[in-house]
Amino acid sequence: MTENKENKNPIQSAERIFGVLETLAETGPIGLVDLSTRLDLHKSTVHRLLLSLTYMGYVIQDEDTNKYSLSFKIVELSGKILNKVDVLSVIHPYISDLANRCRENVHFVQRRGVDVFYLDKVSPICPHESSIRMASQVGFIRPLYCSAVGKAILAQMTDAEVEEIWKNSVIEKKTEYTITDFEEMKKELEEVRKNGYAIDDEENELGVRCIAVCILNHHGKPDNAFSISAPVSRMSKKRIEELAKEALKTKEVLMKVLGH
Repeated sequence: MTENKENKNPIQSAERIFGVLETLAETGPIGLVDLSTRLDLHKSTVHRLLLSLTYMGYVIQDEDTNKYSLSFKIVELSGKILNKVDVLSVIHPYISDLANRCRENVHFVQRRGVDVFYLDKVSPICPHESSIRMASQVGFIRPLYCSAVGKAILAQMTDAEVEEIWKNSVIEKKTEYTITDFEEMKKELEEVRKNGYAIDDEENELGVRCIAVCILNHHGKPDNAFSISAPVSRMSKKRIEELAKEALKTKEVLMKVLGH
């Protein structure tokens, strides 16, 4: 009688089904007894769940070992979900929170060839009294090589990929601080890899410094990045380090939200 009541409880049933799926994802192929022990459920209950998941194509049983494992159907399902995720709508609340915590402008970009495309710009609700007018806005396109967001993305690429992008870019001095020597750029990217974040030190726009980190997509590709931008007068070495910590915290949260 108790068993029947439990089976009619949709919340408990869902919890058990996902418990099986999550455990199989962690363990790989596993036998019924071991799986039941891990889930702390009776063998008959786990067996029924496995039969149901096998029938739906999410679980397979090895004919030789009798062990159960996840099928690729769960991977296909994940892929369909991820392909339909609007990355911008997912990320916007987090970069808004970052902008308000730091009281500075935050930009979110997407790589498009040798450039970055500005998808979002968030200004803090309570900005600092001394502000600066920035040329950036949603829809802007800028080269990868001369922006913090661009360098954050480049740092996640191989040397060969970086060189290919460099060769296909129009390298020019945007300001007196723009890096236009490839060897110098390679050294810069090594620093980015070591620190975990990139800095634009007035390389794209005079009077503005930016800190940026890269966000990998669900395939592990460096498609996106976000940055914190502020006037040079507020971007001392100490504050850059403080803002970098905030950016890295937000990155860590976003990577989890996006499935990393």
